[in-house]
Amino acid sequence: MVLPGSMDYALAIFDSIQEPPPATYNILIRAFTMKQSPEMAILLYIKMRDNAVEPDKYTFSGILKACSRLRVLKEGEQIHAHISKMGFGFHGFVQNTLIHLYANCGKVDVARRVFDKMQERGVITWNSMFAGYSKRGSWGEVVKLFQEMLELNVEFDEVSLISVLTACGRVGNLELGEWISEYIETKGLVGNLNLITSLVDMYAKCGRVEEARRLFHKMPRRDVVAWSAMISGYNQAGRCREALDLFHEMQIGNVDPNEVTMVSVLSSCAVLGAFETGKWVHFFIKRKRMKITVTLGTALMDFYAKCGSIEDSLEVFHKMSSKNVLSWTVLIKGLASNGQGRRALDFFTQMRKKNIEPNDVTFIGVLSACSHAGLVDEGRRLFVSMSRDYGIEPRIEHYGCMVDILARAGFLEEAYQFVTNMPIERNAIIYRTLLASCRVHKSVEFGEKSLENIVKLEPTHSGDYILLSNIYASVGRWEDASRVRRQMKEKGIKKSPGCTLIEIDGAIHEFLAEHSAHPQSKEIYRAVENMMKRIKSVGYVPDVTEARLDAEEDDKEAAVSHHSEKLAIAFGLINTSPGTTIRISKNLRVCSDCHTATKLISKVYNREIIVRDRNRFHHFKGGSCSCNDYW
Repeated sequence: MVLPGSMDYALAIFDSIQEPPPATYNILIRAFTMKQSPEMAILLYIKMRDNAVEPDKYTFSGILKACSRLRVLKEGEQIHAHISKMGFGFHGFVQNTLIHLYANCGKVDVARRVFDKMQERGVITWNSMFAGYSKRGSWGEVVKLFQEMLELNVEFDEVSLISVLTACGRVGNLELGEWISEYIETKGLVGNLNLITSLVDMYAKCGRVEEARRLFHKMPRRDVVAWSAMISGYNQAGRCREALDLFHEMQIGNVDPNEVTMVSVLSSCAVLGAFETGKWVHFFIKRKRMKITVTLGTALMDFYAKCGSIEDSLEVFHKMSSKNVLSWTVLIKGLASNGQGRRALDFFTQMRKKNIEPNDVTFIGVLSACSHAGLVDEGRRLFVSMSRDYGIEPRIEHYGCMVDILARAGFLEEAYQFVTNMPIERNAIIYRTLLASCRVHKSVEFGEKSLENIVKLEPTHSGDYILLSNIYASVGRWEDASRVRRQMKEKGIKKSPGCTLIEIDGAIHEFLAEHSAHPQSKEIYRAVENMMKRIKSVGYVPDVTEARLDAEEDDKEAAVSHHSEKLAIAFGLINTSPGTTIRISKNLRVCSDCHTATKLISKVYNREIIVRDRNRFHHFKGGSCSCNDYW
């Protein structure tokens, strides 16, 4: 081993001493640890023991630091046993290094036992415990320990506050976070940028994004951690466009992003369906030669899957050097939502062959795959297998998937009985899932029963009434369809506005139904008119039952043709080259008229159109959809 600096010379002098005393060993052990050669420190300690040289408290403090650096728990435990045997276990700085060792090696409970036995605990000791709990993600324990610290009137420092603010953000303890904020102001600690960054992170994660942004703007210097905290805050608050805007500001400011930044940016791109921006981020990651960790790789996979580019997601997955259960789960869920249910189940089988244990979220993906692929028997088997083979008790989401599997396949009575016999409390989503399938299978009986139960739980959700109205319309019961729509008006229930996003040249454009605020509105509406003429020539008949409630009879066809997804598709057609894939994202379920129209648009214009709605992806190509009209 090549030793840093002059350590090789120091070691040569040491070797020339016939019987070096413990103090000499201690100096070298401490030096090796500080000079990033903790392995040499441990070898020296072994040599010390072999030569029957008795270590002292300073030896143990130094060698425990070396074990902590290397995270060698087994060796640390052996040294701890030696400490106890020699009676050095009650020395404060030996106990401190023991706490740091166990906390750093993930044995926080053992560190806590050492901590609780200490008669005197300084701020360094408390900070070691904060660090250990933080590393394990036990944020609640950090908060509890700090409250204990306050009760005992123990002095804390800025390192303590950074740990506690981070914990407050994770558990949403705004009250304690604000108390610390006031303390920082009172004590004049606003010059500590790390502390202010932690405050920004705390406010952002507690949903107080405006307060976080105010502090962020007041910072004289903003490093990558501060930028990442703010971008992450916008992302978690669902303000993804602002997250991307801030990322662009960060780029202009020549601040290099880190992994945390990239994960938040990719998450925002995934939510918005900002495919081109996300691809640029991936290119940036490659150019900067950033390491594709499990976290970053999984974020990339999730982004591609949520933009409907499942092959890109697969490519990232295959290139990742290590994968965890979340990586496999993201892939399985991505394949399922993109209409590749059987392929999703194949990857689940591969996952099990590699002895990676699925979790409850994995099973949501697997059951969704069965639903989208119409694999009823497979779904039944996997639902039973969850608790029997893996000890995972089904949650409401798993029951919802099972209802979807049965109802989509037409087993409406079995699905209704399944809901009735559920051992856990039912929610509106369960009945709403059943209602959506009643629309597909034109089942008035179970549609009425479903809405009756939904109304008891969530009486003002517009989509439920519209679904039942559409069921009546689909079987020719027009009076009943009109009655349901009248009920909506009488109860003051308004249809949720449909909103569709499309990205062109890195900019996100937003469309609402019959909206005319876009700078290219005139051109867009001309394109829509031409688009509707062309698809009518190949058999398109507008479904006016999907028109807005207050539309006059003569205006219903126009209202349907101006749905937000049709405006976005027309915008895509006039702003992209022929043959380019058009990707749009809608906040609601795609209506049946837009689904029919988009199939024909893909054929007439020879375009692949990828639509992400609230439930799944629709890949339209050559006049057909990947969902096989089963959504």
